[in-house]
Amino acid sequence: MSIVYALATPPVKSAICIFRVSGKGCHKHIKALFGLDLFEPRRFYLSNFYDGGVVIDKVGLIVFKGPESYTGEDSFEVYSHGSLGIMSLAVDVFKNVGFDEAAPGEFTKRAFLNEKISLNEAESLSDLIESTTSKEVFLSGSSLFGDLSEKLMGFSNRINDARVRVEGEIDFSDEGEVFMDESLISDLGLLVEDFNSFVSMCANKRDLSSKKNVFLVGPTNSGKSSVFNRLVGYERAIVTDRPGTTRDMISSEAFFETSVFSVFDTAGVRETDDVIEEKGIEMSLSQLGDADVVIGVFEEYDEEVVDEFKKRCSDGSLFVVQNKIDVNEANYKLFDFCVSAKTGLGFSDLKKAVVSFSDDEIEKTNSNYLVRGRHVKIFDGVTKDLKAALLGLKNNKTLELVAEDLKNSRSGLDELLGKKFSDSLLGDIFSSFCIGK
Repeated sequence: MSIVYALATPPVKSAICIFRVSGKGCHKHIKALFGLDLFEPRRFYLSNFYDGGVVIDKVGLIVFKGPESYTGEDSFEVYSHGSLGIMSLAVDVFKNVGFDEAAPGEFTKRAFLNEKISLNEAESLSDLIESTTSKEVFLSGSSLFGDLSEKLMGFSNRINDARVRVEGEIDFSDEGEVFMDESLISDLGLLVEDFNSFVSMCANKRDLSSKKNVFLVGPTNSGKSSVFNRLVGYERAIVTDRPGTTRDMISSEAFFETSVFSVFDTAGVRETDDVIEEKGIEMSLSQLGDADVVIGVFEEYDEEVVDEFKKRCSDGSLFVVQNKIDVNEANYKLFDFCVSAKTGLGFSDLKKAVVSFSDDEIEKTNSNYLVRGRHVKIFDGVTKDLKAALLGLKNNKTLELVAEDLKNSRSGLDELLGKKFSDSLLGDIFSSFCIGK
């Protein structure tokens, strides 16, 4: 493979930027680029960075000797000042000496191909980088740092043991050798139970990482749209004193702390003869049960409306909020939160409560590992094949069919670990990585 380079930090002005270089023969360029005749792997050097004998910058340099490197190849990393001009010059220097620009995920792909990490660990690394909550960090870490691979290898070995006994019975039963007994059924049954238990401890990334929906509801003129604008951080919804201004749902994305939310402003609840407005109100109320968090915005407490919202919301998801406390006295006895959309007073506590409620829901996920949809599909296939093998043994089916089911179940685990793969699969996985990883 060729020598590749990439900027491993964002291409913006910063204190430092990091370039990564990997590939057989890259160390031959260190003298010309950094003026070092001798260097030791894994030692940090402070040296000049040269472009044809002209100093670009004084940089930090770490050299890695394959296979004891991230990619398994000879490689080095350059830590320079984070000037856009320096970044541009560094790119020109690397191109001029014949290095190729790395594709997205190129370094991790090489690490996989050089058997430094398994395929599921490479995917977990991408998930770790994309994580936005502490729960995702911990689940991705469990999948990345070997524990998930160890579990999968353990199941692979147990399937192999069962296959040896079944195929031994097929090949050598005529010679008086005994490879199978009644314990095989109980052993295979335990394997099915253990694998099902393991799968139940895996959280699907799609479900865990999905944005939480926050719905704003309330009577007309309660300042609901002003609260919406305050939450999303800009004037997204039209605000007037005229009742019924918002007739349909308006949505926008908001980022609170480390969580991303989709915030929806809905039509104000009131009796109306306007057909369009009435349909907007009906649609808003019908979707409250599907919302992760509902913020009921009021100027004055209305017990009847609050009770109606509670009936339509899932347990604990409704926050009853008093708005306009800049002109009215705050009533903390009746309302969960008291805010002023005009001044921003009280919004810090409201946002913290929304984040905390969402985090609590995530923490309820009793999982140890974060997996992808691809993994879930394979898990389903492995489970189906193991159950078919067990049923075949119990019903005295042809042993060749039992052996084939066991072979297919092991093949699924091999695909997870990357022991068998297609070029298109690798392309799909690593194209989602950032450049420089």
